[in-house]
Amino acid sequence: MLLLASPPTAFADLKRKINKMKINKLNREFGKDSINQIENANRYDINGALACLETFYYSFNNKDLDVFRKVWYDNDLVQLNNPLGGITRGTKAIADIYYRIFNGQAKVWVKFTDIVYYEVNDMIVFAGTEIGEFSTQEEIIPLQIRTSRIFCFVEEENRWFQIHHHGSIDDPELLRKYQNAVSK
Repeated sequence: MLLLASPPTAFADLKRKINKMKINKLNREFGKDSINQIENANRYDINGALACLETFYYSFNNKDLDVFRKVWYDNDLVQLNNPLGGITRGTKAIADIYYRIFNGQAKVWVKFTDIVYYEVNDMIVFAGTEIGEFSTQEEIIPLQIRTSRIFCFVEEENRWFQIHHHGSIDDPELLRKYQNAVSK
């Protein structure tokens, strides 16, 4: 006679966590009017993750590298994937890219919209579209970037941090214009 054992405790715990996953549409946007909410990123709920997300858009649109660094978890394996820099790992390398963006001659702003979030316990993925502009003295390029950002609640720090960002430009002509403008 074959006796089947019940699932190991770890598997049962994982199954309970997965069953608590939420997928929702967010009825908010984050752009030029975003504010620094980093002090609220210690809330262990969706509002803490949203505070960290909003703070990212505050830091980006206000070119505030000090606040930007507070959004990202300080680790060599956090990752940024974007249409210009490819895959970049590590908080310092990511901050270096944004330093160049913030201090370059071009003006860039974005607004994160059409957001869906996927929440499971200590991790939330926000997926949507960034719209905005990249402008130089010669031209203005409208931006439309498919975007996902992953945030994690780090217990030792008692707050949410961004650990991954992926951005893609689906329109080949827009991607070419953007890459050419940035390379000038």
